[in-house]
Amino acid sequence: MESSSFYHSFDSESGVEFGERLAYYTIASNLITFLTGELQKGLAVAAQSVNTWMGVTTIVPLAGAFLADTYFGRYRMVLYSTFVYIMGLALMTLTVSIPFFKTAIKIQGAFFYLGLYLVSVGTGGHKPCLQAFGADQFEEADSEEVRREKASFFNWWFAILALGVVVAATVVVYVQDNVGWGLGYGIPTMTMVITLIVFMFGSPFYVCVRPEGSPLTSVAQVLVAAFHKRGLVHPLDPSLLHEDSSVGEGKRLLDHTNTLRFLDKAAIKDSSIDLKDSNPWTLCTLTQVEETKLVMRMVPIWTTCLALGITIAQSTTFFIKQGATMDRSVFHNFKIPAASLIAVSAFTGFLFSIIYDYCFHKKSKETLNLTLTLTLTQRIGIGLFLSISTTGVAALVETRRLHVAPHHLMSVFWLVPQFFLLGITDVFALVGIQEFFYTQMPDSMRSQGMALYLSVIGVGSFLSSFVISVIDKGSRLGRHGSWFNNNLNMARLDYFYWCLTALNLINFGFYIYVARKYTYKKVKEGVANGPSAA
Repeated sequence: MESSSFYHSFDSESGVEFGERLAYYTIASNLITFLTGELQKGLAVAAQSVNTWMGVTTIVPLAGAFLADTYFGRYRMVLYSTFVYIMGLALMTLTVSIPFFKTAIKIQGAFFYLGLYLVSVGTGGHKPCLQAFGADQFEEADSEEVRREKASFFNWWFAILALGVVVAATVVVYVQDNVGWGLGYGIPTMTMVITLIVFMFGSPFYVCVRPEGSPLTSVAQVLVAAFHKRGLVHPLDPSLLHEDSSVGEGKRLLDHTNTLRFLDKAAIKDSSIDLKDSNPWTLCTLTQVEETKLVMRMVPIWTTCLALGITIAQSTTFFIKQGATMDRSVFHNFKIPAASLIAVSAFTGFLFSIIYDYCFHKKSKETLNLTLTLTLTQRIGIGLFLSISTTGVAALVETRRLHVAPHHLMSVFWLVPQFFLLGITDVFALVGIQEFFYTQMPDSMRSQGMALYLSVIGVGSFLSSFVISVIDKGSRLGRHGSWFNNNLNMARLDYFYWCLTALNLINFGFYIYVARKYTYKKVKEGVANGPSAA
């Protein structure tokens, strides 16, 4: 597509992403405050509720992505899911605005949770499709220039995302804490309405990739065919494997790789099979086999990224509650809202994503005449390493806070380093994971690739809830009581953070092992065309 069309569509799509992230983090950054305050939940219960909601919100996209890739397409899925998203925000706004609900906490809680999980459903179709839809707007070629531009797209997309978080965690959170929850939730509701209108105005410029049917069927066919022909001898020459060279526009052929070779048997041409009338459940193409390998090779990478999701979950729960117990005064009559601390990591992410793009995609190439490159697995690995320091610093700061708590309040600015490190971690790990799952997924499963990225955070949130539950029950048996006491001055969050640091360290070792064995997607030269190629 022409560059002018891309920039028109990118402007509208990035505007929607800004509005959605503003809405999401307006909820997420201050949700634990609302639950422990307005709904009178205990700290451990509230933290688990936040983790559960974030987990559901970032796992539902797996279903939304499947529906988009199979039936609706990414454009329509973004459109439909944004309507549901707005319905959820509107219900939450009404719940905290109507006086009746304020006197009936149980009823208020029921309607609030209904709105909250409508937002989850809306996110399920919105998040995995919008960014993949934005990346679809690029011309399809496997040149170095296009790959660099697409990598730059993911960096700038994250920068816009981070800017939405900054506004949510500063302006809107301040409104929630000092004006009221009604206006605090009303702002993101109206923002989402406006961004939906902007998105619809950009429709004439969009490149829309048609859904190709269930991509999971192709994977199932390869597994069934490989099992059916498990007794056949594997050919020494991969060119003897069946391939359909008559691909249509937008289709790409993949080169053979030497990993998971047992799946190659699905493409062996059995003499008993008529190629013209072959059953796809008994004979698959080499490209089908390689696409199945791509999905299977990504599973270990996905698994070793889950510890990062656990770390990220703390930024909207215990990190915020830490800040609420500290001295947040800046001026005589102004206190920083505890939830605004997320803005530190978001602004760091915004700044460093631009710096990263400048150093690795523009400055090094054009001005310094250098080629600074990181593979996607290297970029993710740096982020996972930084996550170790994030929880380690959090543990040290919490230890000091507990030490001085009996005497005076420690300044909230002591929390800045851990949020700063988390922001840099996001730039390397999260953006790397986004690009990894988009580019390495089969072309027909790109929405599901973005959903897998989100599920790292979602499953990580569920794992965080599980770990908190286990530690809470176990620590209650000790003489000092729960590590998650509602009074943080009697809790031991520092012990919890040290456990996460050890987990991140062990996980990093596993990641290095699986990343070194990973084989990247290999596209056959000269066969990429149409809007579905990466």
